[in-house]
Amino acid sequence: MSALFKLPTYFSSLFLKQKYKTAESAYNLWAENYDDQPHNLMLAWDEEIFTDLLNSIDTKDKIIADVGCGTGRHWQKIFDKNPKRLLGYDVSDGMLQKLNEKFPHAETHLLSGNKLPELQDESVDCILSTLTIAHIQNAEQALFEWSRVLKPNGTMIITDYHPETLTKGGKRTFSYHEKTIAIKNYVHTIDDIKTLGRQLHLQALRLIEKCIDESAKPFYEAQNAMNVYEKWKGTPVIYGMLLKKNNAAM
Repeated sequence: MSALFKLPTYFSSLFLKQKYKTAESAYNLWAENYDDQPHNLMLAWDEEIFTDLLNSIDTKDKIIADVGCGTGRHWQKIFDKNPKRLLGYDVSDGMLQKLNEKFPHAETHLLSGNKLPELQDESVDCILSTLTIAHIQNAEQALFEWSRVLKPNGTMIITDYHPETLTKGGKRTFSYHEKTIAIKNYVHTIDDIKTLGRQLHLQALRLIEKCIDESAKPFYEAQNAMNVYEKWKGTPVIYGMLLKKNNAAM
């Protein structure tokens, strides 16, 4: 199971020996129980933020690409909004296998790098990317590719661990065979993403940020981690952003 998120433990020999895994290798391990995490704060808040942003856009009869789709946690509510086509992209074949078990007719593609070669320029109405962009080292290249395939007036939803949390040493971790696995992340500030977006004619319409507050306490209590709660109280830990591509020529 995933920890809520980990504090840096500078004086722990275990932490000093801990190595980060790439997203590809880590999520292949995590795929088996990724959907079975009842006390995972980040997944719960991502669900809340993503649902809010998704419900603010029109997806009926639209073409949607989900980059970093994982096991398809959000796919049922996307399908409930009657898109014309939904494509899933992920670096982990283990996560895609789980998605295809849940949705046997799903259209999925294994990602290699940031390119989406199956998609033509300005062919997609909406790009979704949840809990993913901090795993991407070259966010500029990824956003350029997402903007390339996005139609004018198309929308983009991004959610992820808050860069402030990652800067302070928060880690994306999970347990595998009684070992704690940490996944490699890269810090892309919200201002950086907005700046890149403006360069690509992507206007930020909404930003949602959630901090550790009283509503998070039950998650920490369930994991007997109130000491972590007290240390991180008031820290923003997740964000969601809605962007829209304007009509300016690229």
